[in-house]
Amino acid sequence: MPPRDEAATPGKRPGKTRALQEATGKTGKPTETRNKPERPRDLLGRPLPWGAENSLVLEDFDSLSLDENHELGRAHTRAGEWFAAHEAWETAWKQARDTDEAELFKGLSQMGAGYVHLFRGNAHGAATLLRRAAMRISRYEVGTRGVSTITLAERLIADADAVDDGDIVPGEGATVAPVEL
Repeated sequence: MPPRDEAATPGKRPGKTRALQEATGKTGKPTETRNKPERPRDLLGRPLPWGAENSLVLEDFDSLSLDENHELGRAHTRAGEWFAAHEAWETAWKQARDTDEAELFKGLSQMGAGYVHLFRGNAHGAATLLRRAAMRISRYEVGTRGVSTITLAERLIADADAVDDGDIVPGEGATVAPVEL
């Protein structure tokens, strides 16, 4: 084995006699000036180019209670704001983990995601998620959390079937009747 020269010792680069310095970049906890800026998004949650105007403004769902997130999910649904509804119920689902209502919120979140996929033009994703949502939501008694579970589940299956049959054409111009919650 060849002898080890001084330049090959840890902290030094071969051929150089000065020691490598530790990186002196930013250290510590993230701050407002260090956090990566949020990427602008359209109303369906799709990322827009950096520098574009952000179209999507969401509540801070993590700071809200399960009840507040559920009511926001309902309000966003009535307004046809599917991405926001999905996010509200996804947070409620996380908050409800290990409770009897977790699957309801997961189903409601999947409903929101299903309609997001529909308006983004993804027929398979829309139909699949709407059916999964219907399966979960239908397991709950009518009136649970103010949701007409059976009527809603039937509506979701009908919309999934309409997507599969070509009666609802996925894309931003897709036409669906308002969902009552």
